[in-house]
Amino acid sequence: MKTYFAKMRAERTQTPSPDWQDALWSWFGAFSGMGAICWLSAHWLSHHLLIVASFGATSVLLYAAPESPFAQPRNVLLGSILSALVGVGCFQLLGSTALAVTLAVSLSVLVMQLTHTVHPPGAAAALVAVIGGPPITSLNWWYPVMPIGIGCGVMLLVAILVNNLARHRRYPRFW
Repeated sequence: MKTYFAKMRAERTQTPSPDWQDALWSWFGAFSGMGAICWLSAHWLSHHLLIVASFGATSVLLYAAPESPFAQPRNVLLGSILSALVGVGCFQLLGSTALAVTLAVSLSVLVMQLTHTVHPPGAAAALVAVIGGPPITSLNWWYPVMPIGIGCGVMLLVAILVNNLARHRRYPRFW
């Protein structure tokens, strides 16, 4: 039992000074990525939902931690789409219930791990598919395509363009 609780003790680390140049590249990427999605939503796809909450977390990974395995294109796109499919399936079978929420998130984690496409915001996409209300649930099986697939695709394109402008960044690390 002592060993179990000893694992929970965190190590002390010293936080380095913030890298302003890197932080500004992250800001520029997030601004550009979300700006592109908002512009498309307002001007091109004005009658369709294109913005979901999980895109905020995806932006953090793509633009502030582009070297993370969770931020690589395969993980972003497939992890989000597969999770959204799981979420829609749970909603279709169980409605907007606590069991549907629980299964949507836990099954999306399972599917992402089994397919090697773990992208933490993907679980949020699954959750939103169940609790998103009529604007989301009325999309049914289109939800994984739009907004999830198209939105992730736009953010990935911006991430590839912006992250490679900086000399100290390289994106993607792998496909």
